[in-house]
Amino acid sequence: MENKLLLVHTEPDGTLAGPALEALGAALALPGDLTVGLVGAQTAPAANQIAACGAVRFLAVTGDTFAQARYATDAAAAEALCRASGAALVLAPATSRWSRALPGVAFRIGGRIDTHATSVAMVNDVPAVTRWFYRQRMEATLTRSGGPWMVLLDPGCTPRWSGPAGTAHVEEMAVEAQTRTSVTGIREPKSDEQTIRPDAKLLFVAGAGWTKKQSDGAVHVADAERLILGFLRAAQASLGGSKSLVDLSGEGQAVLPFMNHLNQIGQTGSTPRHPKGLSTCCHGEEPHVVGWRFIHQRRAINLDPNCGWARGKADVLYVADAFAVMHRVNELLEAGNPERDLRA
Repeated sequence: MENKLLLVHTEPDGTLAGPALEALGAALALPGDLTVGLVGAQTAPAANQIAACGAVRFLAVTGDTFAQARYATDAAAAEALCRASGAALVLAPATSRWSRALPGVAFRIGGRIDTHATSVAMVNDVPAVTRWFYRQRMEATLTRSGGPWMVLLDPGCTPRWSGPAGTAHVEEMAVEAQTRTSVTGIREPKSDEQTIRPDAKLLFVAGAGWTKKQSDGAVHVADAERLILGFLRAAQASLGGSKSLVDLSGEGQAVLPFMNHLNQIGQTGSTPRHPKGLSTCCHGEEPHVVGWRFIHQRRAINLDPNCGWARGKADVLYVADAFAVMHRVNELLEAGNPERDLRA
């Protein structure tokens, strides 16, 4: 096989995040010499972090200009690294930064690009990638011939590379990128207000039942908000929602103010990858469950023992009131018992 290139961008501290290490692991599983291309304000820490990976070359585009995610600078840096490496196969993690810039780079270098790949392997002595189609209902294997082939690997699909740090020899490249924009600062919510956490160990999904009338005949949206946000903060879980829940705002019904379409999980939403998932007040119908396809351990809380989750879609189903269960779970978390089973 011809040479391959791994394109990664560094974090603010100069190191590599999980998606980059996953892409590195996938690249090392293929035959051929590996070149690593680094982009960021500082790249030496990242090169040293993976110095023992076996790459034959470390190329870097370094400087404050390349610290921020920006199409003009990212595309210029990636194009220079691709041309310098001469690689026929270019792998990169499917971060928002690369997903925006690399399709244009593929056009510039006369190549092709495939996105949302879940794995890459050798099939009949040629590299092939797998990806899902039709909202993760069909899996296909793709190969390409001719021209540089760029592949964006979705995070959470392959094991992360791990190895000792060392000292890498980095070849610095000078790249001039013209841009009409400048970053003056970053405004982001406080960490305890963040509800989408891609690296969280647990995905918590709320269904429309949280906003419906309860056993006393009243709606308790304020209590639902307190219970859900309290659990997210204590467990550092990521929040998802069914389509029926996130669509309630357009129907004039009571809504959870912290929930929007970015939290939507399912056939018309996202398909996150977390080790564990807990669904509450969601019936587990097929459009919802499609988004759970890559969750390893699935549990659900629902008052209906005949809901979709009970029909082989959940590993464990708790037939109980989600308000009462989550109230008890939050008490256990506040008491310092995060490992207690929900059945306690």
